[in-house]
Amino acid sequence: MRISSRRIAAASAAAILVVGLAGCRGGGGGGTDEQGIRTDVGVTSEPCPDAIDETKGCIYLGTLSDLTVGPFKPLAVPITESQAAFWKRVNEAGGIAGYEVDVTTYVKDNQYNPGVTTQVYNEIKPNILGLIQTLGSEPTNAILADLKSSNILAVPAAWSSTFAFEDIILESGANYCVEAMNAIDWALEQKPDIDSVTAVGYPGDYGDDAAGGVKYSAEQNDLTFKHIATGPGGGDVQGAVVSQLITEKPDLVILTTGPTEAATIVTLVALQGASAGYAPMFIGNSPTWNPAILASPAAGAMTAMYHQAGPWGPWGSDTPGHEAMREALGTPATLNDGYTAGWVWSYPMKAALEKAAANKDLTRKGLVDAAKSLTSVDYEGMLPSEAGNYAAGAAGQFKQTLISKPDANAPTGVTTVEDFFTGPTAEGFTLTKACHETL
Repeated sequence: MRISSRRIAAASAAAILVVGLAGCRGGGGGGTDEQGIRTDVGVTSEPCPDAIDETKGCIYLGTLSDLTVGPFKPLAVPITESQAAFWKRVNEAGGIAGYEVDVTTYVKDNQYNPGVTTQVYNEIKPNILGLIQTLGSEPTNAILADLKSSNILAVPAAWSSTFAFEDIILESGANYCVEAMNAIDWALEQKPDIDSVTAVGYPGDYGDDAAGGVKYSAEQNDLTFKHIATGPGGGDVQGAVVSQLITEKPDLVILTTGPTEAATIVTLVALQGASAGYAPMFIGNSPTWNPAILASPAAGAMTAMYHQAGPWGPWGSDTPGHEAMREALGTPATLNDGYTAGWVWSYPMKAALEKAAANKDLTRKGLVDAAKSLTSVDYEGMLPSEAGNYAAGAAGQFKQTLISKPDANAPTGVTTVEDFFTGPTAEGFTLTKACHETL
């Protein structure tokens, strides 16, 4: 089942009304079910609204995503649709210990805005066991303290290294910091004469986290390092960034922005830098890519100058998990790797729910305790199982990255050119605090 944009909007609006029905949907009265499993908030004996088997109870998980006006809407809507398809598959296979899982009743638009995120989180908080999606590093940080105090397990649609230190966060894949280190090591293999690197990105946990990794890598590899912060927007916003790049001429630029900013910067550098003989290598963290770029005026420059660093293989990859995803979703009208991300991010929550149910404790605290005890997660090959070693904490952070290049013939516009690897810089790196704090 796919959620249309219309349904997402309807769910967002309807959730305000639903919050008042906590006793019927999601609120849960607590206690112990007939299987001896303890429950409190977000678990009911009543079936889910769209139940496959109405003899089963319901586990409610919330979503806070960038669904209308923020810079990541093109990725966020597919993430949300994919997660609905993932849990439909789980429910069709029997659900979790006598329960089905609902991820569509409490969907809220956070607009990639910390203040809005706090508001809509508070609206759905009384009715959910956990969050299957909270999109954005800064928006997630806005509710992090309350997530911890309320024992609410959350899956971030983000890769900030901050999350490695939080038991209530179920992150998947290498963080921005490590991803940037691996990108630089890969670039140095391709062009050993690189001697300068500039990090360009949004301020805050997203761009600054990658920039922290770039800074560390530059120190380890004796590279000149610069950092340029930039906000959302096209040429009117990115003009100053481009001017600085052309003036300083770094050999390598690591981008940690949205797709619009990445495409704008690369294109303007290609156009304005040509007369100065300046053509750097660009590598973007995974959220910088959208296949729609290949149908835009930026296609030529991005194909010639850009590579993407990513946490897992794109839509067309050959793993059982990718195959299951494609079977469940069919061929979306507008395809991008937001679908892939939404599917991958769902596996750890499934593992945590299964472990909590086995522990006879589907309370909020029971779910958090189950999650932080996991030593592996079956991602059906989309990630190595050790990527789900949450019991190891920050010391066990996953450090593998893939590199892809634009390819108009690939389903989501990119083809992997370097499969899972850990570069020497990341291999020798120990995360002792969030990378954005090192800038």
